[in-house]
Amino acid sequence: MKKWLLPILIIGGLALLFGAWYVNTNNSLVEMKGQATKQWANVESSYQRRSDLIGNLVKTVQGAADFERGTLTDVIEARAKATAITIDPSNITPAQLEQFNQAQSGLSGALSKLLVSVERYPELKANQNFLELQSQLEGTENRINVERNRFNDLAGEYNIKIAKIPTNIIASIANFDPLALFSSKAGAEDAPDVNFEFSN
Repeated sequence: MKKWLLPILIIGGLALLFGAWYVNTNNSLVEMKGQATKQWANVESSYQRRSDLIGNLVKTVQGAADFERGTLTDVIEARAKATAITIDPSNITPAQLEQFNQAQSGLSGALSKLLVSVERYPELKANQNFLELQSQLEGTENRINVERNRFNDLAGEYNIKIAKIPTNIIASIANFDPLALFSSKAGAEDAPDVNFEFSN
C-alpha cells in the first residue's frame, strides 16, 4: 500500500465517523423537539377544551335573568383574548409564553369571579347543567396542569440536551433554539386571600 493512501483513509474514516455522529445527534434533537412540540399541542387542546366549556357555562348562566351582566361580559371578553393568542410550537419564546400566560390568567380570574358570583344564585347552584359544566371545568383545569407539566418535562430535556457539549455544536450549527418553559406567575407563591364578602 502506498504511504500517501493511509492518511487519506484515516481522514476519510474520521469524516465518516463525524458525519454519522452529526446525523445521529441531529436526528435525536429533531425527535426531542418534535415531542415537545407535540406536547404543546396537547396543552393548547386542553386550553381549547376549557374555552369550549366556558362558552357553554356562560350560556347556562345567562339563563338566570338577574345575573350580573358585567361578570358575564368580563368572562366573554377574557375568553376572546385567550383564544386570540397563538404560538408557533416549534419556536416558543419566553415573550410569547408570557403573553399566552397573561391571557390565560385573565380568563382564569374572570372565571373565578363568575363562579364566586354564582354562590348568590341558588337556582343556578341547583341547575344540573351548571353543576356538570362546573365539574368538567375543574377536571379540565387539572388536565391543563398535567399537560403543562409534561410539556415542561419534554422541553426541559430538550433544552438540557442542546446545551451539553458536544451536542451544543450541532445545535448551534442547525439552529436548535431552547424552548421557553411554563412558570408560575408573579405572586403565585403567596397564599391566596379568600374573601366571601359579597356586598358591593
